[in-house]
Amino acid sequence: MSAHRAVIGIIGNNQSLMEGYSAHVSGRLSSEAVAQAAGCMPIVIPSDPRLVSTHELLDLCDGFLLTGGRPNVHPEEYGEAETPAHGSFDRHRDAVTLPLVRACVERGQPFLGICRGFQEVNVAMGGTLYPEIRDLPGRQNHRMPPDGTQEEKFALRHSVRFTPNGPFHRLMGHEEVMTNTLHGQGIKTAGQRVVIDGHAPDGTPEALYVKDAPGFTMSVQWHPEWRAALDPVSRPLFAAFGQAARDWAARRSGLRISA
Repeated sequence: MSAHRAVIGIIGNNQSLMEGYSAHVSGRLSSEAVAQAAGCMPIVIPSDPRLVSTHELLDLCDGFLLTGGRPNVHPEEYGEAETPAHGSFDRHRDAVTLPLVRACVERGQPFLGICRGFQEVNVAMGGTLYPEIRDLPGRQNHRMPPDGTQEEKFALRHSVRFTPNGPFHRLMGHEEVMTNTLHGQGIKTAGQRVVIDGHAPDGTPEALYVKDAPGFTMSVQWHPEWRAALDPVSRPLFAAFGQAARDWAARRSGLRISA
C-alpha cells in the first residue's frame, strides 16, 4: 500500500464568530506545527461530547494535540468551587478532553498538551490548578502581553529548567531553555503519576509527563506551536510527538507511515 501520514486530532475550541453563530476552531499555528514540524496530518476535532465520543476519536486518530484556549478547565473537575478568578469555562471541551487523556494514558496512544492542554492532563490525572498565577506571592505575570504584534506576544520571556537527565533534558539536549508564556492559570498539585519535569524561575510548573505511561505524554505550559519548525525547543518536541504517532499507527495497522 502507499505510504500515508499519521493523523493528529487537534482539539478545537468552541467560539462565537458572530451573534447566533458559533464555531469549532483551532489556530492555524497548531495545524502548521503538526504538518511541518511533526510530519503528520492535522484534523480539527469538535470539542462537544454530543458530537464525538472517546472511542471514535481513538479509532480515528493516531495522536492528539491538546491545544491552548481562553476558557479554563472548570474547577468542579478537580473538586473546587467556581470563583470569578477562574475566568470563563468550556464544559463541553472538558467532557471531551479529560476522558480522552485518561484513555490515551491507558492505551499508550500519544498526545502533546499545550497550555490549557497541559493543565487538562494534570486535571485528568487528579491534579488541581491555581486560578491566577500572578496573584501568588513571588510569582511573575505569565499572561500574554495585552498589546504588541504577534511576534511580541509570542516572544521568549523566561527560561525553563528541566530535571537533569529527565525526558525533556534528554530530548532538548539542554537542561535550560527559553520559552514564551501566555497563560493565567497553572498547576497547584500534580495529579497521580504526573511528573513535573520543568519549572520557570519563579517555580511555576512548565513541563510534565505521566510516569509509567506506555506512550508519549509530554506536555508543556508554553506555546511551542509558534514557529515550531524553526524554533530549537519546539522542533524536537513536535518531531518526537510525530514519531510517536507514526509508531502508534504502524503498530496498529501494519502500514508504512511516512514522515
